[in-house]
Amino acid sequence: MTIRERTEEIEETILSPHATLSSRSRGRQRPEEECPLRPCFQRDRDRIIHCKSFRRLKQKTQVFLSPEGDHYRTRLTHTLEVAQIARTIARALRLNEDLTEAISLAHDLGHTPFGHAGERALNALSPGGFSHYFQSLRVVDRLEKNFQGLNLCWEVRNGIVCHTKGAWAQTWEGRVVRYADQIAFMNHDIEDAITAGVLRPDQLPRGITELLGDTKSRRITTLITDLVQNSEEELGFSPEIQGGFLALKDFMYSTVYVDEVAKKEENKVQKMIGELYERLVSRPQLLPEGFLHIAYQEGIERAVVDYISGMSDEFATRMFVEQFVPQKWHVL
Repeated sequence: MTIRERTEEIEETILSPHATLSSRSRGRQRPEEECPLRPCFQRDRDRIIHCKSFRRLKQKTQVFLSPEGDHYRTRLTHTLEVAQIARTIARALRLNEDLTEAISLAHDLGHTPFGHAGERALNALSPGGFSHYFQSLRVVDRLEKNFQGLNLCWEVRNGIVCHTKGAWAQTWEGRVVRYADQIAFMNHDIEDAITAGVLRPDQLPRGITELLGDTKSRRITTLITDLVQNSEEELGFSPEIQGGFLALKDFMYSTVYVDEVAKKEENKVQKMIGELYERLVSRPQLLPEGFLHIAYQEGIERAVVDYISGMSDEFATRMFVEQFVPQKWHVL
């Protein structure tokens, strides 16, 4: 018996009936020989951590565009916080932690530069529209590993594409990530908004803070604990905590996420992404070779959307400057 097989045997013994067992995965799009050490979901987690798209998350906006401060969240730190919260829930419910972590770490790989402002810009430009969760699936299926894809398991891919809205994931682990994503971003966005001076702690509705907690740590603890305690047959909060959670979400979307100070630069994002899109569509020779193959196979618009969505904030800004800002004359 290999180490992997022993691990799979342990899973069958200790995990919940709701858990997804590694040995019963629906498999990969392209069959592969099993690893003697790692179960399939652990192997997927490792592939995600080592891929280029994961590293680029460190220079992609979470909420505040290119903030001048060391402690604001980026898309990478958001991803790590989601993974931590999701694993805490998964361990308490005796679910598959490797699957939970793999979905968490990959859920935002397709996010655009400049956060949701970039996503809205590409959605308006792309003939087929644009959603970061569909793009995250495309990243792992088509774009990563020199356009070969990571060949992840079906359960990881399903969790990625279902992490935001629409149909819920088929696995409990995928559903956990959807809750963890919202728990993470609402609470860390509150902290970042307070740091930025966009929000004062006393502006949070008292009914919400009394129910959920008056600090980020207390709110996260309340939400995780309630979710675990109320998820015997179906995953979900108690009615009271669900109400508080939705009230907090409504508060954030009516204040922080529409704040004029926080969002004043977003019109520039629309222009930057729009100009880059038009330039690349009209001059395909600016695309790297792999994206030219996509243009040939799937159309130039698809290739340009893939290329722009994968850019970091800094790379997109640098390319815009190179293409549209006159360069200084250098005397030879």
